[in-house]
Amino acid sequence: MKRSHQTMPELSQLIALFYEKSETLGRFEEVSAQQTPPPFHQLLAHNEHMTVTVEKFHGCHVDVEVLERKTDGQYYSRKILLTRQSDGKVVQYGIVRLNCEFLDEAPANEIKSERIPLGRVLIEHNVLREVQLTCLWHVEPAEELRELMALEPGETVYGRTALIYCNGEPAVELLEIVTRD
Repeated sequence: MKRSHQTMPELSQLIALFYEKSETLGRFEEVSAQQTPPPFHQLLAHNEHMTVTVEKFHGCHVDVEVLERKTDGQYYSRKILLTRQSDGKVVQYGIVRLNCEFLDEAPANEIKSERIPLGRVLIEHNVLREVQLTCLWHVEPAEELRELMALEPGETVYGRTALIYCNGEPAVELLEIVTRD
């Protein structure tokens, strides 16, 4: 797949979209795939869409809940939760930054409608895409993230930063943090 632009999602830049200090979200330590324990390794250490991965892992479809959004020129960013349709439990927290310049109008508008998870929109619109895992993270969540994900004090989770190329262009930067169950 030809790529006209090379980029890498920076954890600090993604967090800064919605937080003044990264510590407000949590403490992040980069880890290798080998240092990522089950089931986090299965959920994160791959080059696939998280929507598909968490739906397969949990055995049901997920819904998206947009907590906050921003638009800046061609960029649309949002802070989200994915919840299981079966019981409403939060299974993923995420920060997404979409460069709308690299998507056709129909899928970009459907993503901005905030009704369907981003990965599902790209799949349903047959957007030529390639997901690239960039880093895995051990996360000590701060209070807000603990509350959003219904985590116990002291409980840690794992996440990843990734990039989705759409039609060969770096269209989507992601921070994705998942729960254990």
